[in-house]
Amino acid sequence: MGTEPNLTRLDRLFARLDREQQRPEQLHVPRMSRHRIALFGATLAFYATIVVAVITTSWLVRLDWQLMFFRPYQQWPEIHPYLDYYVVLGQRGPTAVMVAAWLGWRSWRQHTLRPLLALGASLLLLNVTVGAAKIGMGRLGPHYATEIGANEMWQGGDIFPSGHTANAVVTWGILAYLAATPRARRHLSTLSAVVSLGVGLTTVYLGTHWLSDVLLGWAAGVLILLALPWFEPMINWAEARILATRDLLWARWGDRLPMPRPGAATPTGSAPAQAAPPAPPSTSSAPAERLVAEPSAQQLRPAGSRPHLAQRPHAGRAERPPQPPSAARRPPHSGDRSQRGGPSPRPVAGG
Repeated sequence: MGTEPNLTRLDRLFARLDREQQRPEQLHVPRMSRHRIALFGATLAFYATIVVAVITTSWLVRLDWQLMFFRPYQQWPEIHPYLDYYVVLGQRGPTAVMVAAWLGWRSWRQHTLRPLLALGASLLLLNVTVGAAKIGMGRLGPHYATEIGANEMWQGGDIFPSGHTANAVVTWGILAYLAATPRARRHLSTLSAVVSLGVGLTTVYLGTHWLSDVLLGWAAGVLILLALPWFEPMINWAEARILATRDLLWARWGDRLPMPRPGAATPTGSAPAQAAPPAPPSTSSAPAERLVAEPSAQQLRPAGSRPHLAQRPHAGRAERPPQPPSAARRPPHSGDRSQRGGPSPRPVAGG
């Protein structure tokens, strides 16, 4: 009876890094349910309330000025270097690269382009909505305020809503949106909320944003994540078109790829071709027709050249036929010449 190996947590982690054999049949795609629609409506109302409160120069604007005069970066200067690095988690370039790398691996593993396309759609919505709001309301930041107590609206600024906060909500929240299990979705949603609020409060600490900018940026990011299910049909259409274009290009250009030439190196994993055994040496039992048809070596050799022996395949010691004792060759001695009838050496005179 076989027993299954006891996998450790590290083994299970490396097992998840392997690519799945095929695309999962049912990928989790969020739908625009009633609960999500209710959250979208509540967040939209909160967004409008913040805008109206700033335009009417309400208590929220007075709170903005109080925090600006408090100058948190002067109250706690020891944490200033750390928060300069922490605020990078809200910058669009570095965060988009990190999240795109993770979602690109998920796309490769699950044989689908949906994670990358969902990230692209969310960033496109972020640029359009937040960018339009920034340019349309034109609020100045704390460092460029001109009148104490004023809302600084329509002055040519571009800080309302906070782009760092909205980008942190969308970039890290897309991981929770694409999570496969409810548990992972809850954990990633909490992490996204903490990181985005931390980034927003860091901009208030550094004096680059009003508090109302952070609240509006947080609401703008949440609205984008809640509205993504409405764009799922467009994401599916884009994925189908991209895959169809890939198949068309492969069908058109795939047969023009270079093929391996005969005699080239065999690819990895294939058995190498076995060399043919050497032909046996010719014997005296060759057909007479071959001896007549083929010219002799003397006819082919030019005049004045020295004869040479034909090269034969060298046989190893183990392949040589055994020789009888009488056929063994011994080195010649001077005394053997007289016994074979050869001329004997002449005596030297005076010896």
